[in-house]
Amino acid sequence: MKSYKLVATVLSLLLLLSVSTFAQEEKEMTQEEYQNEMNRLTQNRVELTKDVNELKSQIDGLKAKQAALESVEDSQRELNTLVGATDASIARYRNDVATLKGKIQRNEGSYEDALLALENLQKDKISALPEFNDQVYGQLQRSLAAWKVETVNKEVVYTVVKGDYLWKIAKKDEFYGNGFAWPVIYNANRDQIKNPDLIYPKQEFKIPNLSNEEKAKYDKAKANYKPAPPTQN
Repeated sequence: MKSYKLVATVLSLLLLLSVSTFAQEEKEMTQEEYQNEMNRLTQNRVELTKDVNELKSQIDGLKAKQAALESVEDSQRELNTLVGATDASIARYRNDVATLKGKIQRNEGSYEDALLALENLQKDKISALPEFNDQVYGQLQRSLAAWKVETVNKEVVYTVVKGDYLWKIAKKDEFYGNGFAWPVIYNANRDQIKNPDLIYPKQEFKIPNLSNEEKAKYDKAKANYKPAPPTQN
């Protein structure tokens, strides 16, 4: 209200000053000049009134925004209280979220460590706050899932050492844990392996991941395998 009164007072003073000046010069003006001056002053008043109304509208808009911001801040404080969060704990949580996001984007560390960190973030009640909810249960969850797929599909390269053969390589726990899966290695490296019974040290073989169908096939072969009885002398 004080702003409105100030603007109105200034406009009134300007108008009075103009009329006073005009009155002093009235005797020297013709009727036409007088009418033109009155028209000019009236137009000025209309334009100034328009400006005042626009200013009032802007002030009302700013007041409405201020009230809305205060309402949002009050709601945020209530939410913080519900989850037992303080400004300090929220700042720490925000930093933890940003740190994990960076590690996932850079594929830094292991997938398992990142998964554990995300689970810890999700266990914290602060994750329920609007600022973090979508990040923790949406964005980071999806980024971590994509990292897992990339890790699973990443091709492993193995360097043959003396004493290796395809069955032995396939049987290694870090690969298939099943010697029956040796044909997968053979087929993936046909450009180097002319005879599956003959491989050589320092050869580098791609070790593809087994598809679900292949895994089931070779697991079944392993389960059904019955070693031949020992020969008797």
